[in-house]
Amino acid sequence: MKDVFLLYDTSCFFEIVILNYFMSLTECGIVYCSLDGQPIRATEGYSVNADMALKDVDPQQIRSFIVPGGDISAIDTEEVRAYLRELKSRRVLIGGICAGVDLLDHAGILEGLESTQSADRDLVNDGRVITARANAYVDFAIETAKELELFEDEADLQETIAFWKYHRRAE
Repeated sequence: MKDVFLLYDTSCFFEIVILNYFMSLTECGIVYCSLDGQPIRATEGYSVNADMALKDVDPQQIRSFIVPGGDISAIDTEEVRAYLRELKSRRVLIGGICAGVDLLDHAGILEGLESTQSADRDLVNDGRVITARANAYVDFAIETAKELELFEDEADLQETIAFWKYHRRAE
């Protein structure tokens, strides 16, 4: 199963880099896709090669689908919204952070769910849909990793929280 990040020009990498780090340490099948499979330039200035175009990613092979924030106008299309609706119907874990949450809303993914758009919270996990405000990027990474069962045990989870959220040294 694949864990897919939808990348686009102006994607905010700081919002997803910790989650990406957690996934890379646990040997997830990470796929970076863009609408056309071409490289993108992140808000931070990084040029990133996509592995493939979104249309080439088989929805049946997706375990999680993550949408970072940025200027979503290029990806806020009916093609992407329909793709997201298909993923939700299959109960794929869908995560959106910052403006990525707006895309989930436009696709109807948040209908009937609690989200950062409907609650005054920085992070919400409801019905395998995780939404977060930009400042909650650490919480977003931890919550998504918990949902994907990436932590070895409770001690691993607590050590991760202590290090990433509370900046405590690893022992």
